[in-house]
Amino acid sequence: MNLWLRVLHLIITSFFRAKLDPVKDVSSLAFRVWPHDLDTSLHMNNGRYWTLMDLGRTDIMIRSRLWRPILKHGWVPVVNGGQIRFRREMRLFQPFTLETRILTWSEGHVVMEHRLVSKARDGSPVLNAIALVRAGLYDRKERRFVPMDRLLSEIGLQAEPPLAAPEVEAFLHAEETLKRAA
Repeated sequence: MNLWLRVLHLIITSFFRAKLDPVKDVSSLAFRVWPHDLDTSLHMNNGRYWTLMDLGRTDIMIRSRLWRPILKHGWVPVVNGGQIRFRREMRLFQPFTLETRILTWSEGHVVMEHRLVSKARDGSPVLNAIALVRAGLYDRKERRFVPMDRLLSEIGLQAEPPLAAPEVEAFLHAEETLKRAA
């Protein structure tokens, strides 16, 4: 993550924002496209989208209070795979919102959705990009991903994973296919 000022701002402000239920709630972060976010085509660099999505996942970890067991146990956040669909370019100084939510989970991984949304001139929402990410918290001592029921119990929650939508199933299938090809 190479956006240290944005990370610092996120950490400080997250302690003043409402607690977040990672199973039900959506993290919503407001940003603006800055000159260091641009590529040679003068729109936001495709790699910057992925980097900003790190901040959405970090916001969920902090505001759900998962950061405490993460630090206590020395767990490490790991992204296993992702897929993105760019829909509209984002230009210099354009404001946008990053929306992050957990869609479903399996034993040691969650599937998260990231949406980058701006506004049209008439104020209607414009979906600039949407991504699915498979991630988990890795326990280096146990040499495995932390089971989701343990993660939830660490923050006082208990829940069953929601059914995966067709696009999530297709994403997970593609990830497994690619994993076997390597």
